[in-house]
Amino acid sequence: MELPLGKLRNEVLKEVVFPNLGVEDAKVVYGPREGFDSAVLEYDDEHYLIVATDPTLGVPAETFGFFTYHFAASDVAVFGARPRWLVVDLLLPSGASKKFLEDAMKALNDECRFYGSSIIGGHTGLYPSVSEPTATTTAMGLVRKNELKLPLAKPGDKIVVTAKVGLEFAVSAAYFREDELSKILSKKELMRLKRSFYFETAVPDALAAKPFVRGMHDATEGGLTALHEIADNSEVGFRVYAEKLTVDPLVRKVLEFYDLEPWSVSSTGTLIAITPPEKSNSLITELNKNGILAFELGEFTEEDDRLLIENGEERPFLEFERDPYVGLY
Repeated sequence: MELPLGKLRNEVLKEVVFPNLGVEDAKVVYGPREGFDSAVLEYDDEHYLIVATDPTLGVPAETFGFFTYHFAASDVAVFGARPRWLVVDLLLPSGASKKFLEDAMKALNDECRFYGSSIIGGHTGLYPSVSEPTATTTAMGLVRKNELKLPLAKPGDKIVVTAKVGLEFAVSAAYFREDELSKILSKKELMRLKRSFYFETAVPDALAAKPFVRGMHDATEGGLTALHEIADNSEVGFRVYAEKLTVDPLVRKVLEFYDLEPWSVSSTGTLIAITPPEKSNSLITELNKNGILAFELGEFTEEDDRLLIENGEERPFLEFERDPYVGLY
């Protein structure tokens, strides 16, 4: 059986990966499971240690340092912790330039300083078997036990989403398919999309949202189909209203060009917030105050149906099959 490109599917994780995780350890409060992008470890009487790891590869050179920080840091932040410590493995191909390394490290350092994070170790090197710059970052942070945020929902909880749906795909297309997109976008629009990579992070969103949410999730590969993982782990259903979806007009233009719906497109940096109904408006207001546009997309339900309501009609919400982003990369 040949595995498909992109993240391993949940059925492969259950069959191959999860049965082979070494010894059990009482310090592990939440270990590997589908829909959980961080581990939760006992730290002391008052705190949990949140740990997440992510690769950075296949991204434009000017974004490499930024994403080396934010891919893993976002997973820590959505569990309620400020990213505090990073371990970074930085592997470069033969012929990599000192300037690329300098630019990447300066960008990574800028993000660390802005969020108060320290790089505490890692590995660096050039290897002939490495075909492109590749980083693996492990991020860690502490959260008070009563402030831990898990991607779990209760019936009646609202689904609040930050307005970055499809942005990752559109930005990547602007870099990797510029010739194609130049047929429908001006040079100014292409440049605006390219510079929008700075919004592909859930760190500021999660830190601002933390007091108002029950849980959070970053809509990475598969985009909003991550709602299925939340529903599976919570034993709930959900209803999503298409008319409430807010997509940047430039992003929508790119998605329409490739004949794509926004629901299952990779949307790294898009925060899915699970919030009690009485806190939904306050959450959206707080995000807006921090310059983050957000909207209420639907709610979790006691019934186990997962529905998309569009033009008054109900249909099953899309399942994750193959993210179009993989085709770009």
